[in-house]
Amino acid sequence: MAFLTTDTHLIAYQDSGETYLPALFMAHPLGMSRNVWDKVCDELHGHYRCIRWDLPGHGSSGAACVDLTIEQLAYDVLSLAIALDIKSFSFIGTSIGGMIGQSLCQISPESLEQVWLTNTGAVIGTAEAWTERAANVRSLGLAQMAEGIVPRWFAPAYIKQNPDALLGWQVQLSRNDDESYAKLCEAIAQVDNREHLASYTGKVALLAGREDVSTPPATLAGLQEAFTDAELTVFDGLAHVPAVEMPKQLAEYIQNNPMRDSIGQTGIGYEQGLIQRKRILGEDHVTKASKNATTLDGPFQQFITRNAWGELWGDPSLTVQQRSMITTAILAALGRDGELGLHLRTAHRLGINEDQLRQVLMHVSIYAGVPAANHAFSLAKDNGWGNPIS
Repeated sequence: MAFLTTDTHLIAYQDSGETYLPALFMAHPLGMSRNVWDKVCDELHGHYRCIRWDLPGHGSSGAACVDLTIEQLAYDVLSLAIALDIKSFSFIGTSIGGMIGQSLCQISPESLEQVWLTNTGAVIGTAEAWTERAANVRSLGLAQMAEGIVPRWFAPAYIKQNPDALLGWQVQLSRNDDESYAKLCEAIAQVDNREHLASYTGKVALLAGREDVSTPPATLAGLQEAFTDAELTVFDGLAHVPAVEMPKQLAEYIQNNPMRDSIGQTGIGYEQGLIQRKRILGEDHVTKASKNATTLDGPFQQFITRNAWGELWGDPSLTVQQRSMITTAILAALGRDGELGLHLRTAHRLGINEDQLRQVLMHVSIYAGVPAANHAFSLAKDNGWGNPIS
C-alpha cells in the first residue's frame, strides 16, 4: 500500500508494479474498498499491472475535506497515473467506479486504452434518493444502516453460500467515514451523462448483473445508448459486485474483451503491436531499431511488430514471463546469440529471477544438448546474470 496526497484528500492505493505490463486502474463501488479487486488481480497476474485505490473516507484513504464531484474523482485517477509515470492505461470501475470511468471518457479520452464499466449507469437512481441517503447517513451513521445496505450488493445465492462475507462487508461499510460517504452520495446525485458520452470514440465494454437491483440490465442498456460504440454483456446469477461474486468469470471477461477480438482472426494492427513491443523490450531499444530501419528491412520491422509482438506476445493465453522463458530456451537451443542476448536482458526487465533462468537453461541442456546450454550460461553471465560464489 502507498499514499498520494491531492489538493483535497489523501489517497491510499496499491500497485502490483509490473511496469512492462499494460496498466489497469480499478475503481471500487460506494461503501466498499480496493480489496474488492483482490481475487481479480490474482487472476490477472502476469497480464496486467493492477492499480486500485480507496475512495475518500473508504478503506485507508483520508476523509473528504470538501464537497466532491465525480469529475474530481476522475482527476484522482489521472493524478495517480502521473505519479506512477503511466501515460495511458485501461480502466475498470463498478457502480460509482463506473461513473468515474465515464468522466474519464469525457475529460481524458486520450489516456484510455480499454474501458470496462460494470453495474453502473449514465444515471443511477434519482437525485432525491441519493440526497435522502446522504441525510440518513449523517443522522444515523453507516454502522446503523449497514445491515440494510449490504444485502442489496449480492445475489441471494451468493449470500446463502457466503454468510460470513455478508457480515464482513457490513463491518467494512460501517468503518467508512460517514461524512465522506454522504458527500459521495451527493456526487452521484449530480450525474446525468446521457448526453455527454457520444463523443468518446473508443470501444467500451459494459457488464450488468441479472439480479442487480441497484443498476439492473435496463440501466446498463441506457448507458450503452449514450456511447457511440459499447457492447453490453449480462451475467446470470450476478447482482452488483462482480469482482466479489464472480472474480474468475470477471477476469475471463476482461481477458476476452471485445477490443482484442482480432487476435488469431484478422490480425493485430501495427500500433497495437508497437505498444506491446515497447513494453517488453523497452522504448529505447525499439526506437533505435526503428531509426536504423531502411527500405530493405522496414517492411520486416512492421511485420514482426504486428505478428511477433501484437499477435503472439499480445495473446493473453500465456503471461509475458512464460513467453520470455520459452523464447530464451528456443534461442539458446538454436544458438541465436544476438537475439538471445537481447532476451536475456529482457528477462531481467520482466522479473525473471536467477533460479528460473537457471532451470530454463538446464532444460536446454537435456533437450537441446550440453554445449548449447553451456554457451547460453556463458552469454547470460556476459549480460549481467549471476554473482560470484564466495
